[in-house]
Amino acid sequence: MSEELKEKANEVKAISIELIKKLKELSGVGLTDAKQALVEAKGDFDKALDAMRKKGMTKAEKRGDRETREGIIETYVHDGRLGAIVEVNCETSFVAKTEEFKDLAHKLAMQIASMNPAYVSLEDIPADVMNKKKKEFEADFTGPENMKDQIIEGKIKKAFSDKVLLEQPYILDDSKTVAAFIKEAIAKTGENITVRQFKRLELGVTE
Repeated sequence: MSEELKEKANEVKAISIELIKKLKELSGVGLTDAKQALVEAKGDFDKALDAMRKKGMTKAEKRGDRETREGIIETYVHDGRLGAIVEVNCETSFVAKTEEFKDLAHKLAMQIASMNPAYVSLEDIPADVMNKKKKEFEADFTGPENMKDQIIEGKIKKAFSDKVLLEQPYILDDSKTVAAFIKEAIAKTGENITVRQFKRLELGVTE
């Protein structure tokens, strides 16, 4: 056996079956394709997944359903008096390390510092706060009964839009929401992207 063949054989042995199965499950391809991708990436899982994605070999599933376990924590400080810190997640450390992803996180930190949201999404609003607002709209409702739920839902969304990060107009292009801005990044990276948490600080101001 030549030295080149021996080297390739050793590379295959070094790749665990657990890693191959993980790539198979995440990508939806067969074991052989998953193994080959890992061999070509010299065992680097993130690089193998990214290569398969570029070849169109990953699952044709909704990106929003995929888990985001990687990412970065980014900060933004304005004039030493106002700042924000945000955790933005993606699927792989490979994407998390790209300049595009870091830029996205930085712009989200700017958004938080500037617009002072209280929640990431509508789902994060406490039930008691949401129910109180819903009862207010129900008490004042005078529209058609068959449209009541839909109209009230729209009113609630509008009432909290300035306090929910994903619903806010994006500060660098107010023709879109922050959610739309993130979706554009999802389309470009091919990975699901989520905001897990954030904190805003202003000199002399406490919650």
